[in-house]
Amino acid sequence: MAEEKSTSVSIGMSMKGGRTNNGFVQNEDTLERNSDPGSPEHSPQHDTVDVLGPAGPDLKDVRPYAGMPKEVLFLFSGQAHYRVPREVLFWLTVASVLVLIGATIAIIAISPKCLDWWQAGPMYQIYPRSFKDSDKDGNGDLKGIQDKLDYIATLNVKTVWITSFYKSSLKDFRHAIEDFREIDPIFGTMEDFENLVAAIHDKGLKLIIDFIPNHTSDKHTWFQWSRTRTGKYTDYYIWHDCTHKNGTTTPPNNWEIIQFWLSKGVDGFSFDAVQFLLEAKHLRDEAQVNKTQIPDMVTHYSELYHDFTTTQVGMHDLIRSFRQTMDQYSREPGRYRFLGTEAHGESVAKTMMYYGLPFIQEANFPLNSYLSKLDTPSGNRVFEVITSWMENMPEGKWPNWMIGGPDNARLTSRLGEKYVNIMHMLIFTLPGTPITYYGEEIGMRNLLATNLNETYDADTLLSKSPMQWDNSSNAGFSEGSHTWLPTSSDYHTVNVDVQKTQPRSALKLYQELSLLHANELLLSRGWFCYLRSDNHSVVYTRELDGTDRVLLMVLNFGELSVLNLKEMISNIPTRVRIKLSTNSAYKGREIDTHAITLDKGEGLILEYNTKNLLHHQTAFRDRCFVSNRACYSSALNILYNSC
Repeated sequence: MAEEKSTSVSIGMSMKGGRTNNGFVQNEDTLERNSDPGSPEHSPQHDTVDVLGPAGPDLKDVRPYAGMPKEVLFLFSGQAHYRVPREVLFWLTVASVLVLIGATIAIIAISPKCLDWWQAGPMYQIYPRSFKDSDKDGNGDLKGIQDKLDYIATLNVKTVWITSFYKSSLKDFRHAIEDFREIDPIFGTMEDFENLVAAIHDKGLKLIIDFIPNHTSDKHTWFQWSRTRTGKYTDYYIWHDCTHKNGTTTPPNNWEIIQFWLSKGVDGFSFDAVQFLLEAKHLRDEAQVNKTQIPDMVTHYSELYHDFTTTQVGMHDLIRSFRQTMDQYSREPGRYRFLGTEAHGESVAKTMMYYGLPFIQEANFPLNSYLSKLDTPSGNRVFEVITSWMENMPEGKWPNWMIGGPDNARLTSRLGEKYVNIMHMLIFTLPGTPITYYGEEIGMRNLLATNLNETYDADTLLSKSPMQWDNSSNAGFSEGSHTWLPTSSDYHTVNVDVQKTQPRSALKLYQELSLLHANELLLSRGWFCYLRSDNHSVVYTRELDGTDRVLLMVLNFGELSVLNLKEMISNIPTRVRIKLSTNSAYKGREIDTHAITLDKGEGLILEYNTKNLLHHQTAFRDRCFVSNRACYSSALNILYNSC
C-alpha cells in the first residue's frame, strides 16, 4: 500500500494539472513555498484524484519528458511511432553487421595469398670474413655486420644472408666444417651471433644462414672404416657422441642441428651442395666424359659423369624431411622459416625438382645462379637464362635471380663496368626475388691474382676481397695493420662513401631500383611478357589485370642500337615516359617509340597506358608468365584472384 501511494505521488507531481515537465527542475522558491506537508496542494489524495483517475493516467495530452519514471517510459515506448523507428534501426544494424561479415569473408576468399618476407624484397648475401672487421685483426666478423646494418637497411633489402661462419679449418673457406653448433672464433662468439640476430630483427629484416648437410649412407664402406677408426679413413667423417638421457640414446643428426639454429632465431637456411647428400654404395668408377682419354690423365671434376655421387635416390626425401622440420617452426605467427637449396652445376630440369611436387614442398626456391655464370654480355644469352627458368618452373612457384656469389667471378670482372647498372635493372624488374652479393651494388671487381698470398687458391678468393666502405686505409674495412686479403686497387673511387654522394653512381641506381621493386605492384605481382631478344637487346613488359599501366623494359647488352617499339607493340603510344634509366639524366623525359637510341649497356624502364594488355593477346600468350596471379581493383584498392 505504501509503495502504491509513493508511485501515485510521483506521477501526480510530474503531471500536475495536465501540464508537462519538459526537463526543467522546479524553482527552489516554489518548493519552499509548498513545503507545508499539511497544505492541500501537497495532499496525496488531492494529486491522485486530479491526475490518476480510477482508470489510470490519461496520457493523451502528455509528451515524453526527461526524468520520467519507467512506468511512463514503457507506456510511450510501446506506441507505434516510437517502436517502428527503433526496430528499423535495430534491423538495419543487424543487416549492416551481416553485410560487413559477408564482405570480409568474400574479400578473404577472393584475395590472393600475401607475399611472404622471402618474396617481398631482395636478399643481400654476405661473406662474413670480408664484410667488416670490428676488432682490428684483419678479419671480418659478426660484430662488423651488426655495425653496418644501417647501411644494409638503406638498400631496401628484406633479408640478410650470411654464408658459413661455423667452426672450421677454413681450408676451402666454406665447407670444411668441424662443429655445426659453434661460431668460429675468427668471427666472434655465440653471444655476438645472438646480438646480431636481435639487431637484424629490430631493423625489420630477416636472417638466413648457410647449412651444408652433405653426408654419405651409414652403409658406405668408408663410413664403416671410419667408424672403426681404420687408417686414413678415421677422419673421413666428423664424429660426435650420442646424447644419453633417462635411458634413451639420441643420435646427433642434421635435424638437431637445424633445430639448434632455428631456436637461436634464424629465419631460414640455404642448404648447400644438396646434390651430394647421398652417394651410391657400390663405389664404382664414374664414367669418363671423353672415353678415349687415358684414365690416369683424368684430373678435373668436369671430366667425369657423376652419376654415382650426385642426386641419388632418396635425396629428395631428405630435403622433404628438412622442409617438415622448418614447417614445425613456421607455426608461430609471423615466423615463417625459409628453405633454399644450392645445387651448383645441375641442369635447369634437375634444378626444378628441388621445388618439390604439387602437394609435397621441398625448397621455397632452388637458388638460380645461371646469370652469375654469364661471362659475355649478350641479349640472346640473357634471354635464354630467363626463359629457361620461367618455362621450366612448376606452376605457382616463385623464381629468383643472382648475378654474383662467393663461388663466381664478380659482375664487373665478368661483363665490364658498363653492364653493372643494366644487370641490376634486369634482376629488379624480373618476377621473383633478386639476390645481391655484397659489393655488387657499388660495382666491386675481382682481386688481381698477383696480389694474393701464394698459399691461397686464387680461384676461391678473387671475389672475396674486403668490402670497400671509403677511401681510408684498408678501404674502411679494418683499422688493423693488415687484412686477411688485400683490398682491391680501385677502392679510392669505388666505395660506399663516394657513391652515396654521386647522383649517377651504381649505388644510387641500386637504391632507386630496390625502392621501385618494393612499391610497384606491377613488379611484385604482374605478368612478365617478353617481346624481343637479339644479340644486343632484351625487351619485356610487366602488366597487371585491373590496371591499364604497363612497365616496358628495354635493355641493351650490345653496342649502340636503335629500336622501333611500334613494330613490337602496335598499340603503344607514340610517346612514352621514362620512369627510370641507367642514365639518371633521362629520368622523367618522354621519348618517341618509333626510334629509341640506346648506348652500350644502357637500360630504360618506360611507362605507358593501354587497355589492351599483352597477356590477353593470342600472339603473346605463349610468351607471358606469372607466378602468383592477381588482379587489381582500383575502386576498392585491393588485389583479388578471380580474374
